[in-house]
Amino acid sequence: MRRVALHNLGCKVNAYETEAMEQRLEEAGYEIVSFQEEADVYIINTCSVTNIADRKSRQMLHKAKKKNPSSVVVAVGCYVQAAKESLKDDPSVDLMIGNNKKIELIEILEDYFKEKDRIQRSYVLDIGKTREYERLNICKIGDHTRAFIKIQDGCNQFCSYCIIPYTRGRVRSRRPLEVVEEAKRLVEKGYQEMVLTGIHLSSYGMDFLEEDRMELLGLLQKLDEISGLKRIRLGSLEPRIMTEDFVQGLAGLKSICSHFHLSLQSGCDETLKRMNRHYTTEQYEQGCRLLRTWFFQPAITTDVIVGFPQETEREFLETVEFLERIQFYEMHVFKYSRRANTKAARMEGQIPESEKTRRSNVLLELDKRMSRLYRESFLGQEREVLLEEKVSVNGIDYLAGYTREYVKAGILWEEGLNHKLDTNRILTGTLKSMINEEFLSLE
Repeated sequence: MRRVALHNLGCKVNAYETEAMEQRLEEAGYEIVSFQEEADVYIINTCSVTNIADRKSRQMLHKAKKKNPSSVVVAVGCYVQAAKESLKDDPSVDLMIGNNKKIELIEILEDYFKEKDRIQRSYVLDIGKTREYERLNICKIGDHTRAFIKIQDGCNQFCSYCIIPYTRGRVRSRRPLEVVEEAKRLVEKGYQEMVLTGIHLSSYGMDFLEEDRMELLGLLQKLDEISGLKRIRLGSLEPRIMTEDFVQGLAGLKSICSHFHLSLQSGCDETLKRMNRHYTTEQYEQGCRLLRTWFFQPAITTDVIVGFPQETEREFLETVEFLERIQFYEMHVFKYSRRANTKAARMEGQIPESEKTRRSNVLLELDKRMSRLYRESFLGQEREVLLEEKVSVNGIDYLAGYTREYVKAGILWEEGLNHKLDTNRILTGTLKSMINEEFLSLE
């Protein structure tokens, strides 16, 4: 029996695909071992969203070959798509498998093992011409309470800083029946919360033929009918999807979590235009108003890039003012990273790293203040918490989990008192106090 170790880099879509590959390998008779152990095969699902991600991908490939020089090292995914030519000269890599070819992993490995002269092999499609959704699926995941379901791949947006459309290809959607069937299988195994993920989730269904058209809201309505599915959480959404009809439709679903991640990137229209984002700050703010009209205290989270080429101090301050006005629950703050082969990398007016750091620190402090205010707004309110893990804070044990808004909360856990409580249980109680900056007590 061959031993295989997998390592995932990057986004939740990559994590889903790594789980799917692992399950296919198990079914084919491979023994799954930790990446820290010596294995016959090392599979690294790579990321290429930034130059740093490229470097981490290379490091993990070299680390794998160093662990066992006679092993078969397999580079999979986005970095393979972006750097297939340079990988041809990398002696650490035996097999290159691009996106939309992961489903053939077992066959590719078996063919490779049959060869006497095992020279490097490449299985990389012209991803921009691919129109089929890669039909990977899972029946379990490592998390005991929350399951991620990939429903979409590819992106047609072509933001000026982003290489993803070139590594993931154009929008391709998973058939609704397949999504529903996978969700039902996961519910049967005890998962109560599903997180829908994709490269550009808001584009779900737009590639279907007119007669087969079902967009994201229609899929959510189908999932909402599944008995035993308590929560549906959405991955990152495009701000323009937040129309009155869409938000009202979401509010009518019993399982939808009032936690919405709307990617912003900048609170300045001039910067958004240079980024080739397809909305204005006014449109974004209107989407937030709709969410707050139809949902009570919804959690709105976002991504922000600081130091984008030509971003002036005035533009940055416009962003700060906009963020304060919206009052986000959480922000993921990124310093702009120059990505080769993108339009933004060729722009004049690149911002010094020291200035990016200063601006990032300003937003991180703002994020900290807004996050605490949002969490404090729940004190005294009754909420349901899906318990996920036992944690220790200042030597005190708690069973902790998340509300529908993704606010972390927990209940005291004492041997002999709450010993019957366990993870994967939904508990309703009152949020009484702040245990620390990010954690509320449930009583």
